[in-house]
Amino acid sequence: MNAPTDTPKLHDCRDAFVETLEALAAEDETIVAVVNDSVGSSKLGGFRDKFPDRLVNVGIAEQNMVGVGAGLANGGMIPFVTGAAPFLTGRALEQIKADVAYSETNVKLVGISSGLAYGNLGATHHSIEDFAWIRALPNIVVVAPADRIETAAAVAWAAEYEGGVFLRLSRVGVPDLLPEGHVFVPGKANSLRDGSDVTLIANGVLSHRALAAAALLDTKGISARVLNMATVRPTDADAIISAANETGAIVTCEEHTIFGGLGSAVAEVVVQNAPVPMTVLGVPGEFAPTGSANFLLDHYGMSPEGIAASAEALITRKS
Repeated sequence: MNAPTDTPKLHDCRDAFVETLEALAAEDETIVAVVNDSVGSSKLGGFRDKFPDRLVNVGIAEQNMVGVGAGLANGGMIPFVTGAAPFLTGRALEQIKADVAYSETNVKLVGISSGLAYGNLGATHHSIEDFAWIRALPNIVVVAPADRIETAAAVAWAAEYEGGVFLRLSRVGVPDLLPEGHVFVPGKANSLRDGSDVTLIANGVLSHRALAAAALLDTKGISARVLNMATVRPTDADAIISAANETGAIVTCEEHTIFGGLGSAVAEVVVQNAPVPMTVLGVPGEFAPTGSANFLLDHYGMSPEGIAASAEALITRKS
């Protein structure tokens, strides 16, 4: 049986990452990749084959991996240090702090299989604290693209940007949201839908779910604005303040603990500039159970129906 014609095609953002990285590396011989025995899961096999002298595999040694990346950056290279997000950020946090943030090196950290993407492997493989860990550090831009188009644009921007970047990529397929040719601007949210009753703010794999939630709300006469806020640090304060002033209520959705991530970043702006009722959706301060990423997102109230229900409940609070 054929799938419905209106079913959107889902894309793995890792494909956009490697395709863009290979194209950039063909033009710039200073671009290198550093991995932790993760060539396969990072999908960097093609990069390795095309540029065998520009891929360094340190084995399962994430702390060394970040240090090697910092050394390469100090030698004038542009390293994309790539590994599973829970281990890149968790095991090597001290190196990220000292060798990348404090030392202000030009290292691009690429956390793959982020959030709940490794859901079937349980809590040790969930990466639901990485926004909080990296956002607390100076000198690192924290980015979670929503689709393949934004991923490609963010990789191209990161290669040109002089400084530390944490690029958070999932392996869960997502539909296209942004237009072809999109140019990534750090600290700039993208409006996916206008609305006047409530604002839904999301990033990564949650942005398309927020957009679907807005469509559900529309059937109930509720006008929901949807912002894709890929940059968790810096956030788009102007877009957040406008959303608070113009819609009077904000729901944030993230594949992360509710502490220290996107919701916290948005709340910091709201409470200081335009206090309005907020709901922060995410993992509620616990170790998430084992299950597929989509199951776990639904479990924590972040299906389109769950997001819509939270928005409806929030609207009753503001009135």
